[in-house]
Amino acid sequence: MQAVNALRVTLTEDSLAVDLSDGRTVSVPLVWYPRLLHGSPRERNNWRLIAGGEGIHWPDLDEDLSVEGIILGRASGESQASLKRWLESREAAARQHRIPASKPNRQSPRAGRHAARDI
Repeated sequence: MQAVNALRVTLTEDSLAVDLSDGRTVSVPLVWYPRLLHGSPRERNNWRLIAGGEGIHWPDLDEDLSVEGIILGRASGESQASLKRWLESREAAARQHRIPASKPNRQSPRAGRHAARDI
């Protein structure tokens, strides 16, 4: 029997659908995969097939799913502790990339006046 591989992946706000090489499309709820559920649409749509379509990899979410697991209806086996650490690391990274609302002006007062006049 030949292995069934993924050909295409489609994600919505609440589901993951995988088009398979045997003509089927398998759809599962995103709540089965918390990293996908917590990802932004941009992160969820940044996927690639791995191992010739035997799996799917989301680099932004550090998530890998096997086609076999999806077909068999296996939800994520990630522990709550691991998911919590991952969510905390995402929140910390987001805080580091935020720009403060009132950032001090690093220009000299004179440069600031000239810049304002040029506008």
